[in-house]
Amino acid sequence: MNLSVRMVVVLTAVGLISGGLLSVVNLLTAERIELNRLKEIEDAITQVVPGTVSSQKLYEEDKFTVYASKDASGQELGYAVYASGTGFQDIIVLMFGTDPAIETINSLTILEQKETPGLGAKITDQQAFLRYWKGKDIRQPLTLRKPAVGSPEELGATEVNTITGATISSDKVMGVVNLSLERLRQIKQEGKLASGDGHVN
Repeated sequence: MNLSVRMVVVLTAVGLISGGLLSVVNLLTAERIELNRLKEIEDAITQVVPGTVSSQKLYEEDKFTVYASKDASGQELGYAVYASGTGFQDIIVLMFGTDPAIETINSLTILEQKETPGLGAKITDQQAFLRYWKGKDIRQPLTLRKPAVGSPEELGATEVNTITGATISSDKVMGVVNLSLERLRQIKQEGKLASGDGHVN
């Protein structure tokens, strides 16, 4: 066997072994990654629907999942909605909670984002953005307050404060939430949010 043939054999063997090792590592880490993702979702549900002791997935489709939140006695506290959409830089993944009648938003949290550091990335900041979502009236579409005000008390019932210098990121989050609320009401009217159904579209 000449040198060039030996080199090809060795390189092929190295490639096969490396590929096999990568596959094994992927299999070992995929389960842990999924478990971490589910834990993150569970934590977010308890955050956006206060008092949640247990939750159940009621409905799922692309970029939109609805969970029922229940207290210790099994009474339904409301809905937690996991949704995503395109931000200024990349995909924004968020979760918000509502009451059972879908009239009030409890709070909002951002799970993933790659917006501009120091500007759009402030959508994850409690003081700069998230606190303005608490207790908002969602019987009508939410709107952004421009220019920004200094406190939640200065906002109207359906207004959310924009982030100064990051109007686009603020508006993108608003768009995801309003579209998700519209979809939530639609599937509720269609009877797809009954506990125990676990509907997957």
